[in-house]
Amino acid sequence: MTGQTARQGSSWLLLSLLAANLALTAGCSGKTTTARYSASNTGSACYAKALPTVGEGGLAWGDTLNMARQKSLSNCIRYAGRSGGTPNTCQVVLAECKH
Repeated sequence: MTGQTARQGSSWLLLSLLAANLALTAGCSGKTTTARYSASNTGSACYAKALPTVGEGGLAWGDTLNMARQKSLSNCIRYAGRSGGTPNTCQVVLAECKH
């Protein structure tokens, strides 16, 4: 293979991988949340995510930031315990409200 042919092949491969990645990302964006996470209520503007040191965490929506934080922490404790994790280490790592 010549240098130019190798570059064209590399460029084609890179573009193909980028297109595949974008297609997968777009396909995932329309999916609903999994059963392990609380689905968004129509009026809920705030969400929070809590994670344990080991095990599964929890994501929750609420009308207020405090409500979302409390729900996500509760979900984290529940799911970490079920997954063999450490429920007592759950901490809220993300909490935001949509504008």
